[in-house]
This record gives sequence, C-alpha cells and structure tokens, in this order.
Amino acid sequence: MKENFDVVVVGGGIHGAGVAQASAANGYSVLLLEQNEIASGTSRKSSKLIHGGLRYLESGQLALVRECLTERYYLLKNAPHLVEMKPFYLPVYAQTSRRPLQIKLGLSLYSLLAGFRKQTGFHQVKNQNWNKLDGLSTSDLEFVFQYWDAQTDDLLLTKAVLNSAKEMGAETVEHALVISAERTGKNHTGENCVAKNASDKSKAGEEINGEWCISYQTKTEIVEVCAKVIVNAGGPWVNEVLKRIAPDESPMPVDLVQGTHIVLPEETSQGIYYVENPDDMRAVFVMPWYGETLIGTTEKIYTGDPSYVAPTQEEIEYLLATAGHYFPKFNKMLATDITQSFAGLRVLPQQQGAAFSRPRETMIHTDKTESCFSIYGGKLTAYRATSSRVVNQFAHLIPNRRRVADTRNLRLPE
Repeated sequence: MKENFDVVVVGGGIHGAGVAQASAANGYSVLLLEQNEIASGTSRKSSKLIHGGLRYLESGQLALVRECLTERYYLLKNAPHLVEMKPFYLPVYAQTSRRPLQIKLGLSLYSLLAGFRKQTGFHQVKNQNWNKLDGLSTSDLEFVFQYWDAQTDDLLLTKAVLNSAKEMGAETVEHALVISAERTGKNHTGENCVAKNASDKSKAGEEINGEWCISYQTKTEIVEVCAKVIVNAGGPWVNEVLKRIAPDESPMPVDLVQGTHIVLPEETSQGIYYVENPDDMRAVFVMPWYGETLIGTTEKIYTGDPSYVAPTQEEIEYLLATAGHYFPKFNKMLATDITQSFAGLRVLPQQQGAAFSRPRETMIHTDKTESCFSIYGGKLTAYRATSSRVVNQFAHLIPNRRRVADTRNLRLPE
C-alpha cells in the first residue's frame, strides 16, 4: 500500500513552505518534496526585505501594495525575532528622476494603504542631520525623506515557516527529485493508495479515486506516494516541474529575471537607502547586513539552467558603481573587496519591455483536472497570503478536517 497525503507540495522555498504551513493549519496531511535543500534557491537570494513595494504605486498595483503591507503587519506580529522595522531613506538629488512632490504623494498613499499603523508615517530629514547618514554624498543633495519598511533573513524565515508546518504534522523530504505524477485511482502496481494516519477515523479507509500517484527519487531509492492535490512551488523550476507532473499541460510563458546582490565589508548602520542607479535610474537598495553592507539588485533576463545562475562581472560593476556614486566610502572598492555575492531568479510574465516595469502579482495556474496548482512568481513579503489563496482553491477537493490554526495569528517558532 502506498502512503496517501492530502497535499504534496513540490518545492522547499518560501511559497512551498507557506503552502505546507497553510495546508497543515487546515488539518490536511502534507508532504513537501525539495530537490536540493530547503530555501536553496531564490528564497535565500532575495533582497531580504519585507515591504509593500513603494515603487509599484507608480504602475497602479495598489492591490499588491496593500496586500504586502497587510502581510508585513502579520509578519511583524508573528515573527518579531525574524522581521524588524527599519528606517528607509530616499535621497533626492538634482538628477533624481522622481521629484519631491511626487515622492511625498507616493509616501502619503503608502502610509494610507498601511492603515496608519505604528511606523507607517514619513518625514523629511533636516539638512543638519544629513552628516549622520552613513557618509551619504551631499553633493547636489536637495531633500532626504525617511519612511519605514522591514528587513528579514530570508533563509531563516523560510525555515521558520516550514518548522511551523512540521509542528502541525507536515512532513518534508530534502534531496527528493519528483520524476512523474500519474492521475489514477490505483497506482501502476494495481494497489490502492490508502490514507496516511489511517488510525484517524476521519481518514481511515479513504480510497484514492481519480487522484495523483507521485514518484520521486531520493539519494537511495524511488518512492511513490498518493495525494488528492499537488502544488507546484518550483520557483524558477516551475515549468520544469509541470512537465514532469502534467506533460500535456501548457506552461505559462515566463521570463526568468536574474537579480544579483553583493556584500561589501563596511557597515551601513543608520538604515536602508533607496537610491537610483545614475545611468538607468533603476532602484537599488543599500542596506545593513550582519555588520556589512548588502547592495542590490539587478534585472537581467536569464535563459540557462536555474541551478547555475551566478552574478556576472557586468552586474557586479553596476552595483559597485551605484554604491560608490552615493557613498564615497565605497568609491574605491573593487570586485576583490566583495565578501559575498549571489544571484536569484524572479519568475515574471513574458512580455516586451524592461523587467523593472513588469507586473509583480503572483499567478496561480490550475491544470485541466483542477487538482494541480502551479505558483508563478510571488513575493517574499506576501508568501502567507499567496499560500492561503492556493489552499482555498483546493479546499473543496479534500474532506473536512479539524482546523488546527489560522496563519494570520500563528507565531513562527524561534
């Protein structure tokens, strides 16, 4: 007899962990399969920010901004040991593309969408205090605005969400590569799949009728399990996973967009700086990171195997030049001074134009059986809302279970 789970999640990044947590909170039996190690992909290579996306206001993505600001509130409440509010600084120079009135309007709307909660306001930093801003260049500096957003350690956050899921009964297997999935009432040996935790009277004797039999490869064996629902949270591998589990399904056309960060060996202690690259006016963050300074990110279309994404020399020089332009203390630093660099991949809708201006809303693709869900894109900040949305879409496919928790009020383990 093959083990049966209510939900099998493929992918151990922040969205896979979030779906596992939301499913377990609903009382579902969950198995999460990760082909490498937990949070080994993009979920540990982000900008480490829990934010609403101030710049998304310009493209009218108000619903996304409000959702992210609401999720920031939940994370501050449920994971204060992992998510901390930080002062953000927006310096305005003579050549800055966004002028002071435009920034004030944006920050006012940002505060409104955040619900005027604690630390949602902003103010203008007085000229006499500019010399306290980590050596920020004051040449042609006209204004500095300060507002609030949050920072996290994305690796620790992902692991905490998954540990929360495990505390509610979810199971995980690392180094587990999904080979295939078959939509059938019986597995290929002719055996019926039986419900996991058969001692539970609500699940005992449940037979899998027209559901999934999933095969995955570990380091030592091939394992088969059954599930009512599959959630594909493969991140940049999302379409590769979809080919294995639903080969007849048309994948969504997407671009993989590479974002590189570098770490320089001098501390930035006063807060996080939201600056523009002087050449293309793209937003770049300069922020404190474990006693050093993290700088990112870039946006470059990537067409190779996601496993081999890595910072390019061009991206490194771009970030060094941006940091040096605004902070003279970084002006003479070279690539050899970098203590760490990494690149992650965003999944964005395939379309013409710069990646920077594309929509950031998460897309959820459902297969023809309406029991396999693929998550495209997604933001670190909004992982919980995305996960809840996915679980709500398949809840009708699973018999009622005893609800364990509400993730909106579920404190993450330390």
